[in-house]
Amino acid sequence: MTATKIASTVPLDSIARMGQGVHWQDIAAGQQWRTFRRTITETDLVNFINVTGMLEAIFIDAGFDEGAIKGRPVPGALTYTLIEGFILQSMIQGTGLAMLELHQKILAPVVVGDTIQALVTVTDIRPTSKNNRAVVTSRITVYNQRQEVVMEYTAVRLLAGR
Repeated sequence: MTATKIASTVPLDSIARMGQGVHWQDIAAGQQWRTFRRTITETDLVNFINVTGMLEAIFIDAGFDEGAIKGRPVPGALTYTLIEGFILQSMIQGTGLAMLELHQKILAPVVVGDTIQALVTVTDIRPTSKNNRAVVTSRITVYNQRQEVVMEYTAVRLLAGR
């Protein structure tokens, strides 16, 4: 089998990369995005508690009935990391330089079988004095499948420029 060579008149590096995050100059305060949705599974819960060591009874005992939450609750940290994964894959892939600050409120339980998604709102952009970067603040509101807010957090990130 012979390899097929694709003729191109431009270097590959000059062609836009799929999934490339945004540069700070390309966004504005007030701009919004919504993430994809993700249904949280029992496998997600088991894998997360095993890798983090969050071996609390409400997470590891399917028959635990001493808690106030019906169903199989998942750690708020799992909800947060799934949403951050969506943000990484879209908004900050290749342009996010650092998470500088995070303020989080968990407002309602998320259980196995819930489907989550988030609304990301840029609230502030402050260019730095060097290296073509900016400190970008976003408010992230996480919803379940019933459009109930389950988590809100503010993320302050360092983003690259063009």
